[in-house]
Amino acid sequence: MAAVKHERIERAAAAPGEQTLVQRSLGGHAAIGLLAGALLYIIALSGTLIVIHERWQRWEQPGVPEMQAIAPAALAEAFAAKLAADAGQPRSTHLYARLPTEALPRTTVTSDHGAMAVDAAGRPVEEEAGGWTEFVIGLHEYLHLPSTVGLILGGALGVMLTALAVTGVVAHPRIVRDAFRLRARGNRQLAQADWHNRLGVWTLPFTLALALTGAFIGLGSLNGTILAKAYHGGDLMKVYGTIFGREGATDFRPAALPDVARAMAEMQRRFPGVRPTYVTIHDPGTVGQHVQILADVPRRLIYGETFNFDAAGRFHGRVGLSDGPLGQQFAASTYKLHFGSFGGLPVELAYMACGLALCVVTATGMSLWLQKRRRKGLAAPRLEGFWTAVVWGTPLVLVALLWWRWAAGAAVPLGGGFWSAMAVLTLVAMLAPRLADPRRMRQVLAASLAVTALGHAATAGGLGAALDAGLLLAAAALFLADQPARA
Repeated sequence: MAAVKHERIERAAAAPGEQTLVQRSLGGHAAIGLLAGALLYIIALSGTLIVIHERWQRWEQPGVPEMQAIAPAALAEAFAAKLAADAGQPRSTHLYARLPTEALPRTTVTSDHGAMAVDAAGRPVEEEAGGWTEFVIGLHEYLHLPSTVGLILGGALGVMLTALAVTGVVAHPRIVRDAFRLRARGNRQLAQADWHNRLGVWTLPFTLALALTGAFIGLGSLNGTILAKAYHGGDLMKVYGTIFGREGATDFRPAALPDVARAMAEMQRRFPGVRPTYVTIHDPGTVGQHVQILADVPRRLIYGETFNFDAAGRFHGRVGLSDGPLGQQFAASTYKLHFGSFGGLPVELAYMACGLALCVVTATGMSLWLQKRRRKGLAAPRLEGFWTAVVWGTPLVLVALLWWRWAAGAAVPLGGGFWSAMAVLTLVAMLAPRLADPRRMRQVLAASLAVTALGHAATAGGLGAALDAGLLLAAAALFLADQPARA
């Protein structure tokens, strides 16, 4: 927590019990921040970006045909085309089709061997190449670790973020009185302390919702693994099947692809008020195959309801995410609440604003602690260099990886590139702290964002102009932040 706030509290004429609680909260707050600050910052920044991941995918690959919907017959053609394109490869366990939405009006078919975009007639157009967007999603969800390990670590960080929010409130006895007191000019440390405290208070509901749902999603994989080993012989799908729907019986004898067109038509006839978003064929090209259609349900926070169809396109019921037991509905509702994928663009913008505020709170928290040590004669220049490299190096590396992806193609190993670049940056900053100049790094970041926006605008034919404008605004804000304030 802010050094200035520490001193105010230490001088406060509080009762002994109250003072002890505040001091303990401050100690816990600082310890958790030191333990997890860098990873929390990376997750907060990547999470802010992926709130609009569908819009980034569209921005990253502007040449794909777009449509408001795809006909059932065309969707069936797209599945057949993908299966034909995979000829000679090992059999795919699933085929997926992502259907057009408002944020991403495109159709993509995916197998175990890659994804391809199709036109409105279901004809393959080009391989999906949203490598940078997928990389940022993986960075937020798994930190590019093995999926289970990454999810558990992400869940643990959600718990730590919850603890930071709670201890920050407890350590601030005048939270209500100071909620709208902001001294953004004058003393730099005082301004940072006020931004840290005020943004932390203003975004507290968002932070708690984000932290708790993140912990639920991440640690849910650990709970599922424990339950699977205890009751189902280690079969994790039996645990998840209770909530999200079970796989059908397998029969791997060859067969023609299922009648997806009939399933889609039946879906439209039975449930005209929902909008299909994904179609999945389980065990395609086998006798045991079946079709699942995921659809958005109006006025519900669940990520979607799953409708089951057999290979002939006959309806076999739904999983019950929209009207099943409350626990099942709650589990299905955490995803949209965590990622802000409800309510359209206004909610997305609100989540991004709160996400940026969380980035500022995380960054300033460590900075203020380091400034307090320096004022007490306990300066830690290597740690200061490390933190500068994390705060300003992370967005710089993200932009550099975007350029690398454009130059080398979507198959480049961006995950390994990110952690390698961050290791080099932080190591250099610790060995030569003078090189980690935050002002210079902000200027380089501003220039790189401006070049990225202008370069994309010149080649994308107007698609993604809003994101280009946003990047230019971010570049301008970074540039103006380092200009001397006028009286």
